Formats: sequence, structure tokens, C-alpha cells
Amino acid sequence: NIFPLSRFLRKLNILKSIASQQDGTMASEEELEVRIEEAKNEVARLKDEIKQARTKTMDKTMADVAGLKGGLKEVRKPPSVKLRRTLKGHFGKVYAMGWAGDSQSLVSASQDGKLIVWNAQTTNKLNAVPLRSSWVMTCAFEQKKGNLVACGGLDNLCSVYNLNQQPQQSKAMKELAAHDGYLSCCRFIDETRILTSSGDSSLILWDITSGEVLKTFLGHKGDVMSLAINPTDSNVFVSGSVDREAKIWDIRSGKCVQTHDGHESDINSVQFFPDGNAFGTGSDDSTCRLFDMRCYGEVNRFWNDSIMCGITSVDFSKSGRLLIAGYDDYNVIAWDTLSSGKQQAFRLNQPHENRVSCLSVNPKGDALCTGSWDALLKIWA
Repeated sequence: NIFPLSRFLRKLNILKSIASQQDGTMASEEELEVRIEEAKNEVARLKDEIKQARTKTMDKTMADVAGLKGGLKEVRKPPSVKLRRTLKGHFGKVYAMGWAGDSQSLVSASQDGKLIVWNAQTTNKLNAVPLRSSWVMTCAFEQKKGNLVACGGLDNLCSVYNLNQQPQQSKAMKELAAHDGYLSCCRFIDETRILTSSGDSSLILWDITSGEVLKTFLGHKGDVMSLAINPTDSNVFVSGSVDREAKIWDIRSGKCVQTHDGHESDINSVQFFPDGNAFGTGSDDSTCRLFDMRCYGEVNRFWNDSIMCGITSVDFSKSGRLLIAGYDDYNVIAWDTLSSGKQQAFRLNQPHENRVSCLSVNPKGDALCTGSWDALLKIWA
């Protein structure tokens, strides 16, 4: 059980303060230091026991298990998957994008200070919203009705825009202010609630109508870089942080219910598996990983020796067979989640001429959009 460890560590942090409040019968400073050191050693021992117990259960690779019932169906790959549309209109680095629920419209955010809503089929611009701050880092489309978009960045604000009421105005319908650091990610739960993550190590659940903070989620020890909402239960979401941990949160309790570690560097992106029981991560350690919440651990790792750069964004195909990742070296690679993790399913042919900053599969699962610092968005299908 992982949770007693966290309680154990909290007790360590208050030992000194307790000691300072006691009378002369309390242990000396030297004795206290010895007790703290012994407690740290005990924590390390318990962590090692947990690691060994997990290792014993990992007796097969994902490829071994997947192959028990015979051969797997071949993955559709290039040249079948090819570039279908190029969306031109931004004059600065594209930092984020998000599909609408209709699988046809999408929103993109660029450091040219514009939020653009596109029709991905026709490549027409449906809306262009000038932003107060050009230092935008994230954007999102409300999925159910498609009337709202949101964005945020180094202004520490989450700005929500109503596309129906303000098609050409720069004034946001609501500006949500409470974070003490940059806004790294935002995701709508519905038309009335939105989740945000920040460089201040926290995540916040907001009431969009009133602009009030409903809950604050604390637990990460570094900047929170990404979040994703469970597709089968909107009360559950996952976050990834530069503290190398991914955490599962329950909105109802406001608490972290699982902590997954293993990455050796910052986690830049997280995304739920389509069935909601697992999630994928992308990190600066050049690996993507698949964690299953049911077994509380890593079930696959995607990497090879030729990859030397970090991952900026990840998403799954509709079936979950593919984990698609965008890389700092301008590449987009699709990994077979049922493989051993070393073999790529395919990679897109020269997708961009600069860093791939964002990517997402549309809700229908029939198109992939990639965004880059080359100021372009591209639709693949």
C-alpha cells in the first residue's frame, strides 16, 4: 500500500517542530537527527519492498499477453495515413490545439496573440480572437455544445470566450484568476466547469459562470504541465508534473487517489486511454509510458535508442491500439500499445519543420491534428 508512505513522510516533516515545542525532557537535537535518519531509511526500505513486489508481478510483456490468442491485426499506416489538410493563418509558434465535439472544428493558440477556430474539413477560419496576452500556452474547446473556448499562459489567467456572443471581440466572457503561476493546461468538464493546471504546482476546479474556485488540488512538488479528464467518468482526472509523477484525482473528495512514478524527467503530457482504466504519459526522458490504474503500475514503455529528445504531447487512437506522440525533433511517432514497446508502428513522413508542440485525435477517431512551432497545423487521416 503506497498511501501509508505519504503519511509517514508528513510525520517526518513535523518532527522538528514538535521537538521545539517540548520541554527539557524531550530528546536532544542529536537524538532527533538520528531518529529522523532512521525513519528515512525505513521509508527507503518500504519503497524498495514495494518495487520488488511490483517487479515480481511483471512476468510478461504486453506483446506476450496480446499474442496469447493468436496474431494481431495489422496497424493501418502510411501511405494509407497521409497529410490531408494544412491550416495556415498563424504568424507565430503554435503552442496548443483542441478539437470540438463535432470532430470537425478545432481551436488553436499561437504566440502571435491569436486564438483561431478552424473548420478542419474546409480549412476555413470560423473565428479569430485577439488575446490580451500573446504568451499563451494552452487552449481547449468545450465538447458538448461547442460554444465555449478557453486559453491561458504566462498571464496566470484562464480566459473563457463565448463564440456565439463575441465572434470578433477580444473581451473574454470570464477571466478566472487564482493561480500564482503560469497556466499550463485547461480542460472543460462541461459548460459550467473547467479544470486548470499551473506552474504553481496546483490544479483548480472552477465554476465558469461565477468565476469562483470550487476546489484546489495540491500534492505535486513541481510545476503541473498537463491534465486529462477520464472519458468514462468526469469526476476523475490525471495530471503530470515536472516532479516526474502522474497523479489520479477524484473531484468529489478533492484528493489524490493514486500516484504513479517511474519517469526520469519532467512529464510534459498525459492522456487517458479510451476505456478510462489507463493513461499514457510523455516525458523529457524520451519515453512514453502506459500506466494501468487497476494494477497501480506501468504496463508498457515506448522508446528506443535512436530517440534522444523529449516528448511534448501524447494521444491515443479511438481504439487505443496506437499511442501517438509528438517530439522535440520535429517528428510524430505512433506506437503499438500491444507491442513490447521498442518497435514503432509508424512515423509520419516529415510532419513539420520545427518542434511538434501539440497533437490530438478527434473524437470520432478518423483524423489527427498536429501543431508546431513552424506556425502550421496539419490534419492527417
